[in-house]
Amino acid sequence: MDQVKSRTLPLSKRGMSFETFMWLFTRLTALAMYGFILVGVVGALVMGALNQMSFIEVLRWALMTNPGHVEYTNVADIAPWVSTFWRLVATGMFLTASSHGMHGVIVILDDYFAKASQRKWIRILNMLGFFIVAPIGLYVIWTA
Repeated sequence: MDQVKSRTLPLSKRGMSFETFMWLFTRLTALAMYGFILVGVVGALVMGALNQMSFIEVLRWALMTNPGHVEYTNVADIAPWVSTFWRLVATGMFLTASSHGMHGVIVILDDYFAKASQRKWIRILNMLGFFIVAPIGLYVIWTA
């Protein structure tokens, strides 16, 4: 009789390769985004109840905690929104989501490019785009 070989490696033989790290990174950034969204939604609901905000204004704040989103609304006082805490939440959400998305684009494009050199250039260009966009986003968050 033929013995069926196991298709999985035992835990003792698994190593922490770059691919394993990136797999874990994707899962952890997705969980972090859920956490940032939860903080934004709870904060928006509390601030909305205090300031008589409409549903659209609450959603605007919940999805991107930037004071510029509520500056031109019916909220009389935007000072509570312009705090270091909310800017840190927005920074965390922005960096987490953009790095998660950058890795997702790399994974998708890896399927379309067969040569290792092509994959290397796609990764370099994608990371270059991230490092160009990230400071711009942080500038907007911290100076708005």
